[in-house]
Amino acid sequence: MRRLGSALVFLGGLGVVVAMTAPALAHEHPSGITDLVTPAVVRVEATARVDVTLLDHIGELVHVERSYEVPIGSGTGTVVTPEGAVVTLTRVVKSAKDVEVYAANRIFAEHHKVKIPADFERHHAKDDRIDHHLQECYPPKRPTATCIFDVTTEIRVFPNISPPDREGFKAEIVTTAGSPDGPAVLAPAGRADGGTGMPTAPLAASVPDKEGSPVSVAGFTGRPAANLPETVDIAHLRAGGAGEGGRRFKDPEGKADEPKKLGALIGRGLLGGPVIEDHKGEVVGLLTGGGDDARMLGVREVTRALAEARVTPRRGPIDAAFEQALTRFHTGYYGDAVPAFQRVLELYPGHTVAAARLKEAQAKRGTAEDKGAAQGRSSLADDRRGPPLWMFLAAGGVLVAAVLAAALLLWRRGAATEASGTSGRSGTSEGSSGEETEVAGPPTPVPPPFRPPAEAADPTVAVNRSFPALPRTPSGPGRSVLVARDPGADTGGTGARSAETGGTGARSAETGGGAAEGRGPGTLSEQETRPTGTGPQRYCTACGMRLGPAHRFCGYCGHPCET
Repeated sequence: MRRLGSALVFLGGLGVVVAMTAPALAHEHPSGITDLVTPAVVRVEATARVDVTLLDHIGELVHVERSYEVPIGSGTGTVVTPEGAVVTLTRVVKSAKDVEVYAANRIFAEHHKVKIPADFERHHAKDDRIDHHLQECYPPKRPTATCIFDVTTEIRVFPNISPPDREGFKAEIVTTAGSPDGPAVLAPAGRADGGTGMPTAPLAASVPDKEGSPVSVAGFTGRPAANLPETVDIAHLRAGGAGEGGRRFKDPEGKADEPKKLGALIGRGLLGGPVIEDHKGEVVGLLTGGGDDARMLGVREVTRALAEARVTPRRGPIDAAFEQALTRFHTGYYGDAVPAFQRVLELYPGHTVAAARLKEAQAKRGTAEDKGAAQGRSSLADDRRGPPLWMFLAAGGVLVAAVLAAALLLWRRGAATEASGTSGRSGTSEGSSGEETEVAGPPTPVPPPFRPPAEAADPTVAVNRSFPALPRTPSGPGRSVLVARDPGADTGGTGARSAETGGTGARSAETGGGAAEGRGPGTLSEQETRPTGTGPQRYCTACGMRLGPAHRFCGYCGHPCET
């Protein structure tokens, strides 16, 4: 039984590994990886216009004029600058066939009514005189030539836009390679695409070196139209191969003959089309070859041709806006992708890929596939549930901390106030005994109590100061007694009360009438009691407390003694 259980476990694990390995062996290509390049893919058609004049002097001299348009080549190109510079293969825009031979065959067959094929081969007529004149018509030009040729090449580029452009725009050859499979650079002529320019394709820095690297190819089999979109297919690169010889293709699983498959696409119009790397979506080369031997011309040869033509590949504002929209679309945020694609269409109204992706984003916006809408619904559900519990706990903790901090602050203020009061009383006591001390500072003054208007006219009413009671000191030599009148006592001079400071004597501190008239508030007369056996006793003019012999400031209120 144990062996059977172990075998079942082993088989189950092997099945899981096989199931996980199967998708990896399938070489599935990511969806939408070619979207960065396909807007910049264009159809390129090259035509030679031949104006030929036949000098027919078999009988009377006759000038016969004809014009023929001879197809040179067609294929796919890639826009690499916002101004419309295009890279393709040389044999798309330049043919090794002699178009003058083609025109000579056509004009002799039409004028002399002889059977000569309309091709690029040299032929002979059955009539010797006509054949002699035909051979004199063929190039190169001689003094006895019977034909005069004027050849102009016209290249038209048809962009990937909607609605399709049936006329395209003219382009001129900037540079071509020495071999038909070398790169060619074209520049637009006589067309303005607005300030934003055209969509461009990003060029890779190098070609993947790994055997079986997945790529995609793109191009047009005819002029772009609503019923003829771009053609995209997948392939895989073999290791090795460089230069104009190109890099070969091979399916690592052997399920398809990729050189033959791509060769058929070349014959249909994908010659010179971009080969797109499968990770970043950048162009790593151009499709070349044909038949059963399709290959890839590497991106290094392409960039070298651009440098010789003095064309610097770069991206434009349309590409920046389109990349942002694609990022939102391919990550599942369809609601955010809708305005981004609309912005792209404002910059370039004919952007076919942006228009197609916009329709998809609008259809999926707000559905279960829209991650932005799902997050919004989750946030709304959280709002309906109310604030979480941790917010209340945090608020309670902050409130408790604030209460503790306030209590600590009040406690420290009370301790500081008590310490300053004790220091003030100590300074007052030492000042009374004639010793010099330093005090912490005066307390907060308290305004005098309210006095009724009737008492204002009584000259014998004493002022009751609102300071703490005078400290009690033992009586004896050098001590004195200060008597203050009670405000509520009889105004006749008999209601005085005694503020004892020790000893047995008492004097009356009158604040009105007689000798006290003319003195300001808090000022004491020099006839007040003074210590025995010392000089004149000084008092503070602000609070009325006694001053020591050497005090410069009042020990109770801190008022300067000099004023």
